[in-house]
Amino acid sequence: MSHTASFPELYPAIDLRGGQVVRLRQGDYADETVYGSDPAAVARGFADAGSPWIHVVDLDAAKSGDPVNRPVVAAIAAAVSGVAQVQTGGGVRSVDDAQQLADAGVARVVMGSAAVSDPSLVAAASEIVRVAVGLDHKNGEIAVHGWTEGSGLQLDDAYALFPTADVFVITDIGRDGMLEGPDVEGLARSAEVAGSPVIASGGVATLDDIETLARIPGLAGVITGKALYEGRFDVAEALAVLDRVRAGSNSDTGAPS
Repeated sequence: MSHTASFPELYPAIDLRGGQVVRLRQGDYADETVYGSDPAAVARGFADAGSPWIHVVDLDAAKSGDPVNRPVVAAIAAAVSGVAQVQTGGGVRSVDDAQQLADAGVARVVMGSAAVSDPSLVAAASEIVRVAVGLDHKNGEIAVHGWTEGSGLQLDDAYALFPTADVFVITDIGRDGMLEGPDVEGLARSAEVAGSPVIASGGVATLDDIETLARIPGLAGVITGKALYEGRFDVAEALAVLDRVRAGSNSDTGAPS
């Protein structure tokens, strides 16, 4: 199992619907804002600003299973090739989906509902490409099928089902797209008990939120979308905060910064 850096990396998010960059409010397909019509250019902008990762979600595939945006995902991967890596999810429901995304240049796929339904899929897909398991929860219960159904599975019990997971992407549905701040306490617990690195998703509204998350021991990544698109901060500013926390921690421990 590969462990990522001990300090979180930034994952600017690109949510795709109909080939455009959008954001949904709390996952509601009827509550959508369009932020751009050239996802590859948006991705390249994030990469050029220094982001090591781009987090892509295919909302169409997540809802219908139809990977209509896969050519867009491939274009994003090509646009940032050699500069940033692409992590993508939404409708990754089979080993074949994982293979196609790996062939498209994606470095890590995110499996959510399918993984929860059949954990063995993660082990099989992990033979092909690094797999992030997306655990979307509301009050600790894992939600599936585009957040429309509860699974009965509790977040704390889910980690052990996925020994080959490269990372876990934890989304607090109640906070996603709301710009109300992340679930710091819950994420700290997840980072402690998950067994693989944890990436935080949902609720990041300010640079202070980024700094707070960066101070959670063992947190591997921070996904942010809406705050970037609404101009609350940019990628360079977020990276500067992460660097500052990293440097401060190194000086605290006497390690070279």
